[in-house]
Amino acid sequence: QVQLVESGGGLVQAGGSLRLSCTASGRTFSNTALGWFRQAPGEERERVAAIDWNPDRTDYSDSVKGRFTISRDNAKNKMYLQMNSLKPEDTAVYYCVAYSGSSYSGSVYYWGQGTQVTVSS
Repeated sequence: QVQLVESGGGLVQAGGSLRLSCTASGRTFSNTALGWFRQAPGEERERVAAIDWNPDRTDYSDSVKGRFTISRDNAKNKMYLQMNSLKPEDTAVYYCVAYSGSSYSGSVYYWGQGTQVTVSS
């Protein structure tokens, strides 16, 4: 059974940092693109970052570019999202996803259960 489990969410003050982790189990994702989505109350779900099987190829939404960094450790089947200079508008449930193939241009195939990030002003 494939599972994606997020951790590292919590409450932080504006300007602070958090590091989210995603641990995959059930199969290896070393050749699969991965990503992070988020959804705030009353808002549509949006992709904030993605990383190809080639970790040199990444993509960020304009809202987080320069503040968030996505990375992966294929040996551990893990992915990370380092979030710096957090703003209240970053408050959302953050989801780890795995794509159907090696590129984040494809379709999302697996979703984690989500972890809450709350940024206070």
